[in-house]
Amino acid sequence: MIRLYHCADARSFRPLWALEELGLDYELIVMPFPPRYRAKEYMAVNPLGTIPALVDGETFMTESAAIVQYLVSRYGPSPLAVEADDPAYGAWLNWLHFGEATLTFPQTLVLRYRRFEPGKAEVVADDYAKWFLARLRAVDRALQTGDWLCAGRFTAADISVGYALLLAAQLGLDAEFTPAVAAYWSRLQVRPGFQAAKASQVRHAPAGSETFAS
Repeated sequence: MIRLYHCADARSFRPLWALEELGLDYELIVMPFPPRYRAKEYMAVNPLGTIPALVDGETFMTESAAIVQYLVSRYGPSPLAVEADDPAYGAWLNWLHFGEATLTFPQTLVLRYRRFEPGKAEVVADDYAKWFLARLRAVDRALQTGDWLCAGRFTAADISVGYALLLAAQLGLDAEFTPAVAAYWSRLQVRPGFQAAKASQVRHAPAGSETFAS
């Protein structure tokens, strides 16, 4: 069975959401954040101490967007994937990795300096919040022609970018969403797979655990 190591609402939410969208069986291990300090036994699983970690037989992965791509490709066919001969394939891959590399990265610095180390580098946090919002314009532009980012349907790319919006909402940056992005975020939240992933992390959470951005 697929095993996913997870902290509530952290990057590992991407593969958890994908697992629910695909209807796959999995074992979820929810840990307090950050696990390298608060669940030190996890270091034996992933010496980097980062999340997520996914174990599927002999396969071991730690990059959230790559795990989503692996799941929808390995356990397809699925409408969450876009095949290489589809004209939207390049856009799909770009959005899949845009969600992490371009949108989530700056928010990790906002999180660090506003939540975990307040008062240390507030200017850095403010600058990276602006960085994130500026790059969110690409999402707004894509949504001018449809409800989803590419291929005319909900795909794994929306999971990747959707997580970045989840984190933005936790950081209070959603107040700056454009109307198109706000409507997109609302569509994502009502998906059964999103709601099932949210419920799963609560159901499997150890007593006293908290969300990533709390």
